[in-house]
Amino acid sequence: MQFRDLQRQYDVLKADIDRAMRDVAASGAYIMGAKVRELETLLADFVGTRHCISCANGTDALTLALKAWDVKLGDAVFVPDFTFFASAEVVSAQGATPVFVDVDRDTFSIDATDLEAKIKATLRAGEVVPKVIIAVDLFGLPANYRVIRGIARKYNLLILEDGAQGMGGSSGGKRSCSFGDISTTSFFPSKPLGCYGDGGACFTDNDEWAELIRSYGMQGKGSSKYDNVRIGMNSRLDAIQASILKVKLRAFASELEAVDNAAREYTARLNGIAETPVVPEGFRSSRAQYTIKLKSRLQRDSLKDYLQERGVPTMVYYPTPIHRLKVYDKYNLPDTDCPTTAMLCDTVLSLPIHPYITSGEIEGVCNEISAFISRYKG
Repeated sequence: MQFRDLQRQYDVLKADIDRAMRDVAASGAYIMGAKVRELETLLADFVGTRHCISCANGTDALTLALKAWDVKLGDAVFVPDFTFFASAEVVSAQGATPVFVDVDRDTFSIDATDLEAKIKATLRAGEVVPKVIIAVDLFGLPANYRVIRGIARKYNLLILEDGAQGMGGSSGGKRSCSFGDISTTSFFPSKPLGCYGDGGACFTDNDEWAELIRSYGMQGKGSSKYDNVRIGMNSRLDAIQASILKVKLRAFASELEAVDNAAREYTARLNGIAETPVVPEGFRSSRAQYTIKLKSRLQRDSLKDYLQERGVPTMVYYPTPIHRLKVYDKYNLPDTDCPTTAMLCDTVLSLPIHPYITSGEIEGVCNEISAFISRYKG
């Protein structure tokens, strides 16, 4: 059993993917070019933004957004404490200060109450200037952008949507990667829409920012690649990845529906056994992960080991709050900062889910979890 079965997906899409890769190989155009431009247009239309600018990976996408906004030393960027390290790493790499914000225990999204409290505390301290909120669409569920947008307007802050896991999710009739002033995604293979290597993209309705992102991603180019007007980076999507993503995008709607069905089956079978994911009314999750909560770290780790022994792969996203990672020791933040994040790091466990998982496989996983919980004495 695979945690996210990319081989099974390839078997279904094999003919179209093989043809697409052969076409690129025969074309002689391997970096950027027509295939990439076509994909960018398709993705902008799918998401609902004026611009899609592809790049080498999701971390670069975040970096390019921050560069377009000239985020630098002296700026504060508010980041969820419960997410992948890259969401904070890019802030530090720009010389800015990440301010870690707790998350909602049900949705895993940035907590609006703590966000506003951290903004006020940062303003009172006066050491750095609040500039950006990074909201993460964790596990495929869009953050609560209606509330976040109100806070951003109140304090004149920009919103960067980290939709690395969010492609395909939606809220209030809008799709993920359209909620931020700039939004980003990742095409890492295990993401809801993944390629066969690394890839990423930025989305925005702002023409000026789109032009800056393109420039920064091509080594600061101006009118041509030899007219360098700023210090940029080399971050481009290759044509083979673009051609694969075009094939996968055509299958994406049906895959999202299949993952919805799988999640519903998990939730029905695990009702009363473990705490299952919450998707608020009006939201759709792209189900990048199906993440349950257990009662303690000991119970979670014991269940993980039990399932591994029975051939069921699981993952812990994420075992440590970002503010407790060694790289951020310099901020001397107390262990009690972001208590919900700490609780989640002790109790979350992600189960296998993908568009091609079978009902029988889900039943098997749930039966093993039920058997463990019924006998657990910890």
